[in-house]
Amino acid sequence: METETEIFKKYLNKKNLKFTHERQSILKEIFLTHNHFDIESLYERLKTKGKNISRATIYRTIPLLIESNLINKAIRYKDRIYYEHIYGHKSHSHFICINCGKIIEFENDEKDKIIKRIKRKYNFKIVESKLIIRGYCKNCLKKEKK
Repeated sequence: METETEIFKKYLNKKNLKFTHERQSILKEIFLTHNHFDIESLYERLKTKGKNISRATIYRTIPLLIESNLINKAIRYKDRIYYEHIYGHKSHSHFICINCGKIIEFENDEKDKIIKRIKRKYNFKIVESKLIIRGYCKNCLKKEKK
């Protein structure tokens, strides 16, 4: 299996773009954690580590990472888009607490089977499939009951 760095380098090469130090740092930071992230939190993490990378560079790099199938837009919450790296990970869905923003990932084999069956039935090439369930996490429910 290729590494995310190899995949990204190949993708950039096809687009006649360079694998710059900044792009390398962004990619590395994204794949260091398994948490969802938004651009601002990624910028802050890089800044904390002494990386002098502008928000604009991050904003320009994120679509390249999406197009190379290394990350995707996972969730929109309170006017922010949260991303996650998907390369090497199983398909999954999300619960999101509409009160605190907690994100819970879960796998669902039945959902995947249904999507595959419908895909075959309609001879449809699926590019993206998401299931996001919004509600209240157990902590927020407990607070509400008090």
